Amino acid sequence: MSTEQPQAEEATTGSFLSAAAKLELTIATEGEPEAVDTAVQPGKVDKAQLGPTGRPWRDIPDPPLVERHGPATVLAMCNQKGGVGKTTSTINLGAALAEYGRRVLLVDFDPQGALSVGLGVQPHELEQTVYNAIMERSVSADDVLRKTSVEGMDLLPSNIDLSAAEVQLVAEVGREHTLLRVLQPVMDGYDYVLVDCQPSLGLLTVNALTAADGVIIPLECEFFSLRGVALLIDTIEKVRERLNPKLDITGILATMFDPRTLHSREVMARVVEAFGDTVFDTVINRTVRFPETTVAGEPITRWAPKSAGAMAYRSLAREVIAR
Repeated sequence: MSTEQPQAEEATTGSFLSAAAKLELTIATEGEPEAVDTAVQPGKVDKAQLGPTGRPWRDIPDPPLVERHGPATVLAMCNQKGGVGKTTSTINLGAALAEYGRRVLLVDFDPQGALSVGLGVQPHELEQTVYNAIMERSVSADDVLRKTSVEGMDLLPSNIDLSAAEVQLVAEVGREHTLLRVLQPVMDGYDYVLVDCQPSLGLLTVNALTAADGVIIPLECEFFSLRGVALLIDTIEKVRERLNPKLDITGILATMFDPRTLHSREVMARVVEAFGDTVFDTVINRTVRFPETTVAGEPITRWAPKSAGAMAYRSLAREVIAR
């Protein structure tokens, strides 16, 4: 049995790499899908009640309550392209997981501090952030932790100071494991740790991948978002080979989907064709509600609990727990 497991893991990893390569080849040979707006025809019913991914919805029941918390599953929200919904998905997935009785820690690992701002924290007013926890041995995660307005969800905030860490960590021994060292003492108190990565594949992102059990890739349903997927998956594979053997891709989350446009539907079809069941059934549609929640400093599950966006992230939370 011990000889079969590595082979299975290698096959899984190979399938991700080949899928990414296939997607890149399709883009290179076929080019950008024609972006033609076509309104959904009224009165038509999806074949076999298909979901937005083109597959039948999988029946995923509400998760059972947990009797005790921990140890945490660490998930890195990662994509080197900016503006694809990483921060929005981190906040709202975390809030939805908390609604299902999970204790959640959000880690703002982007020097822009967007995750902190999205939860009503003013980064420039912070005396200590995740930067202090990773660079100063005398500062622990507990010293930096902040409660959020969502019961059961805490935050490790960030600000522009974190931008210096990428340079300072270069000379550190075991520099790729710095975030893992900070998180380990608090892992038993949480069920999920969600790390909001910066939009790059630098040392901070490698730290997040080294600490993670899985990666969620938010992918905007737009042509240019597809082009860097192969590079991202190649980075994930290198981290898995050299630093973190347990790292895997938890799922690909389609964001900013507009079902009225041929362009969005074509991009979705290509992603599902390449990655299959790795793509979550849940799809995050474009909506004006998300910018409103950022201004309010609240997750959408609290700001507009009955909205389509809130329901989508609850559905995503069920899928994440099931996986």
